[in-house]
Amino acid sequence: MSKKETKEEYPVEEMPVKVEALFMGPKSENQKYFKEMLDFLMDEHIHWRRDFHPEDRAVVTPEEMRDKRFQKTLDRTTEILLELSAKLKNSSTPWFSTRYLGHMNSDTLMVANLAYMATVLYNPNNVTYESSSATSPMEIECGRDFAVLLGYDPERSWGHVTTDGTVANYEALWLARNLKSFPIGLKKVKPSILRGMDEWQLLNLPTKDVLDMIDTAKKAGVFEEAFEASARGEGTGYGTLGKVIVPQTKHYSLTKAADILGIGQKNFVNIQVDSRFHMDVGSLAKTIDGLVKQKIPILAVVAVVGTTEEGQIDEISEIVKLRDEYEKKGVSFYFHIDAAYGGYSRALYLDENNRFMDYEEMKKKIRKIGAVTSGSDYPTKKLWEDYRAIPAADSVAIDPHKMGYIPYAAGGIAIKDKRALGLISYYAAYVFDNKGDLSTNFGSVILEGSKAGATAAAVWAAHRLIPLNVTGYGQIVGRSIDGAEQFAKSVNSMRTLEVGGEEFVVQPLLANPDFNIICYAFNFKTGTSLKKMNNLNQKIYDATSYKSGPVYADDWITSKTELNIKDYGDAPLAFVKKLGISEKEWHRTGKVYVLRSCILHPWIANRSTYPARWAKYLEFMKRTLQKVTK
Repeated sequence: MSKKETKEEYPVEEMPVKVEALFMGPKSENQKYFKEMLDFLMDEHIHWRRDFHPEDRAVVTPEEMRDKRFQKTLDRTTEILLELSAKLKNSSTPWFSTRYLGHMNSDTLMVANLAYMATVLYNPNNVTYESSSATSPMEIECGRDFAVLLGYDPERSWGHVTTDGTVANYEALWLARNLKSFPIGLKKVKPSILRGMDEWQLLNLPTKDVLDMIDTAKKAGVFEEAFEASARGEGTGYGTLGKVIVPQTKHYSLTKAADILGIGQKNFVNIQVDSRFHMDVGSLAKTIDGLVKQKIPILAVVAVVGTTEEGQIDEISEIVKLRDEYEKKGVSFYFHIDAAYGGYSRALYLDENNRFMDYEEMKKKIRKIGAVTSGSDYPTKKLWEDYRAIPAADSVAIDPHKMGYIPYAAGGIAIKDKRALGLISYYAAYVFDNKGDLSTNFGSVILEGSKAGATAAAVWAAHRLIPLNVTGYGQIVGRSIDGAEQFAKSVNSMRTLEVGGEEFVVQPLLANPDFNIICYAFNFKTGTSLKKMNNLNQKIYDATSYKSGPVYADDWITSKTELNIKDYGDAPLAFVKKLGISEKEWHRTGKVYVLRSCILHPWIANRSTYPARWAKYLEFMKRTLQKVTK
């Protein structure tokens, strides 16, 4: 290893990007540059049209442009656009502002916005190379970027840009289903290849073994026949393919996938989460043991890196160890990670050469560059181990439009072994000019058909500007996490608020969350009714969201969620007890209503301005409490 690859320090002055130059800014600080580049890109497109066969005469003549109906049409166009602008300014959510502390939204990258705006005029359709010869190669590069970020071998893996994490999760379970059923189909048409394996053995083959089996079937000339004899051709047959195991904190897209893919809700097994809202690995092991005892196979296990409610990271390293242990016992399953929210945060753990750093080296470097301040213990050794274990998954969903700071809609997925694409490929002769080339003919191997090339261009441009490691995205993500930690510590230290003669207590759901979501709730200091506490927090949300009127007029904006016994069991019990709610009251009411703040902004972590910002927020919350308790 070279000296450059092992160096421990990266001087701040040599950082490839400065975060303040990446966004238009909460007060449009970079508006001059943005407008200049937008004008330039629009001019480039105009010249592109004019320069395509300049010998062709203009279709619209000056005389037609002077026509009254022509001018009326333009005038009407102007009226509609002015009306549109008024509606957008009046009721759009100001994601860009540090006053927005709601959903997982923030300002978006200038380079991504400009790339999208420039590309949309060319209107490429990334369903196939023929209609997107410029942007399909960009999407392939983005897929390789995902692979490197997530720890996959970019030569053996494959990835692409989806509409969102929902589609990415659909594709993962689609792959898992076809993979699980292929050996069964092969047994129907060519049992001699399987060396006498019974159905239980075939349904418990590791992913690599099934993909090797596919290669064997192709060489024997029976792949297509076996494929059509699997779930692809004969239906789901989920009574034999087994269960999909998910944590209680799963995203609802996985529940929808059970319906759409024909898996069925009864074949989804929810695993209890612990007090930190991680999938309980002990419960996972017991569940697998119970299924194995009944001879019920496991189709897939799904873990979450960045739960959408609490921002928590499942114990990936422990789940990987568990899978390895079961494979030694002849039990295997497809392993998918839903990292739609938390995937980009793996950049914090990679050095400037995209190498996953040792723990102490990583902590030193993120403090050196100011990604996470020296006063923080983030990340824990356990969290580091979990991010290190991500490459063991068979597939990972990752959303550029979340922590990638790309405009909607931009999701993504990376698949560890690209041979799996053969299990989901379709071919339409009028669209795909090369059946054997799956790399750029996306429509043949994805759930979507026509898809915007502008999205791929936006992701590609962002990745070209900002390294997907600690020196690039690590700076942005690190600031976000640091801001969330400061917010959590402030909430935790508030303890009591006196408003209008009434005392209130406030409690964060987790004192030190894994990522950048802070959930918290208020209660009357002497309050023992969970119903009344829920009503109080509901009113606070109503007063700090779109429900109170045009959201643009709100001083601060937040979001909310509900944690109930049906979905979470007793995981929230310790939290409500700290707010004065008894266990009996928790079981009687069965749910707790919490405020939820996703701290994506890289600006909140500024320690020189944070105290003043927090003081303003505190005064606002006092006014809000006084308003809702009159």
